[in-house]
Amino acid sequence: MANLATTNREGKAKRSEVTELRTTGKIPAILYGYQVENTPVAVDENEFIKVIREVGRNGVIDLDVNGKSVKVMVTEYQFDSIKNQITHIDFVAINMKSEVTVDVAIEVVGEAAGVKEGGVIEHPIFEVSVTATPDNIPEFLEVNVEDMEIGDTLYVSDLRSKGNFTIENEDDEAVVTVVPPQQEEPEEDEEGEEVEGEESEEAAEDAEDSSEEEKKDEE
Repeated sequence: MANLATTNREGKAKRSEVTELRTTGKIPAILYGYQVENTPVAVDENEFIKVIREVGRNGVIDLDVNGKSVKVMVTEYQFDSIKNQITHIDFVAINMKSEVTVDVAIEVVGEAAGVKEGGVIEHPIFEVSVTATPDNIPEFLEVNVEDMEIGDTLYVSDLRSKGNFTIENEDDEAVVTVVPPQQEEPEEDEEGEEVEGEESEEAAEDAEDSSEEEKKDEE
């Protein structure tokens, strides 16, 4: 568990004040949840990034709010890709004894035996929904694929014994599969198409000529 300090801020600050806050390296945030009132705060961006790298996306953070320690998780943070800047964070205060449900990433490790034979790894889902007490939520679920041959599939049911948590996804949902290499379709012969087109045109012209000659004979 990592510590993160906060500073107070106005809840209904003007846009210029929020912009100024961000230019000083602070991120506006809101704290809500278990036994706390909705509290607008701000945190140092560099410190927040450091903490997230330490505890992971679903990790528990000891948030210092006016000298009081509040255990929180990050439910959401907004990111401005143009400015390369985190613009807002939602912290939710948690009860360490109560279960929560979060999305946990799946991390594939190793090279599948089937890939060495020309197969292709397919990754239908990249995360699963996990329910657990905050201290039992894994940062990610590791899936080793080294023994997988072409045609093999790992399912959600294969992940269930990995820790003290419940995976909410269905057992038969595919996590990783090794499929045979795709056969390239032969390219169509453009020259052949042109010849066929020419033959069709010639046939049409011959039919026209025959029709005209029949009309002349009738006359």
